[in-house]
Amino acid sequence: MPVNELSQTPNASRLHIALFGRRNSGKSSLVNALCGQQVALVSDFAGTTTDPVYKPVELYPLGPCVLIDTAGFDDEGELGRLRVEKSRQVLERTDLALLVLTAGQQDLSQEEQWLELLRAHKKPVVVAVNKSDLSTEMPALIKGLPHALVSARTGEGVALLKEKLIEAAPKDCELPSITGHLVGEGDHVLLIAPQDIQAPKGRLILPQVQTIRDLLDLRACVSVATTDKLAQALSLYREPPALIITDSQAFGEVYPLCPKGTRLTSFSVLMARYKGDIEEYVRGAAALDTLCESDKVLILEACSHEPLDGDIGRVKIPAALRKRVGQGLSIEVRRGADIPQDLTPYALVVHCGGCMFNRAHVLSRIAKCKEQGVPITNYGILLAKLGGILDKVVY
Repeated sequence: MPVNELSQTPNASRLHIALFGRRNSGKSSLVNALCGQQVALVSDFAGTTTDPVYKPVELYPLGPCVLIDTAGFDDEGELGRLRVEKSRQVLERTDLALLVLTAGQQDLSQEEQWLELLRAHKKPVVVAVNKSDLSTEMPALIKGLPHALVSARTGEGVALLKEKLIEAAPKDCELPSITGHLVGEGDHVLLIAPQDIQAPKGRLILPQVQTIRDLLDLRACVSVATTDKLAQALSLYREPPALIITDSQAFGEVYPLCPKGTRLTSFSVLMARYKGDIEEYVRGAAALDTLCESDKVLILEACSHEPLDGDIGRVKIPAALRKRVGQGLSIEVRRGADIPQDLTPYALVVHCGGCMFNRAHVLSRIAKCKEQGVPITNYGILLAKLGGILDKVVY
């Protein structure tokens, strides 16, 4: 992997700005104008953009962002309906919506529907009134909304649009720190990072990398060891570490060796708070107490990696659940963006740490579960509950 790719901010940690509008409203041209380069395919042919296109960019002073170019929401036919549905799914990961209109546009019925949809999803909205080089007439829909009259073709008004996006950007789309609520400057933290088949050769997995970087930013003193070297690592400390962060799968091996006064957590538990709603995950874990063999459990993996021997989501967690509840327990696993619309057949949803999703995407899944009355938890919280140490783990 090239060095410049290694140094990039992961998309999951970027502010997601999605552009919605009709075909030929100039969404792709606006993406290019905001980026200052030709990154999106543009043509006069309606429907050039089909599937959503994700473009990582840096927008000062917002920092790392992802611009999402979507298909026109006025697309037609069966294929068009599928494209519009893909655009609707983008709402789940949208932090800030850019609704694109055309200057002088008279029919705003579909824009009004999408504006209501965005409001229902509690998404902040900025309106770009595009093609100002052809008309300067402002549609009535912009009343009360932050907006800018722009021409993506000439660049006029793009600077103002950026200002409006900066002002409207949510400040809570990402928590300020993964571990800052547990660690202070100078604290000693021991990380237990098993290097098994799930960790690619020569690399740490993303939650481990993100946690290490976060701890270094906090000026903590960080040590890393594998599970089999935990006792040896602890013997090197003059005083016990303030915190041990382990892989959730190693709770059973790490907890008995955790020194008195040292707090214990896991990468997945930290991600549960950083990416989602930790309190809702803890409440959801209580469903284990009433789970029975006739129930059905849904396991959601954010990434779409190829399942390997000993995979935590497809092998270890199902085995642990069936050991506790019974071999008849039905378990379904979905990967990536694949999630059923109807969750009511499931007695429990178990989500991964979500390191490959932005926080808005994970929170949208939690909200969907809450709306349908289905408890949801995550890998780390579930494994702590199964191990009988959830009340001993800090989050």
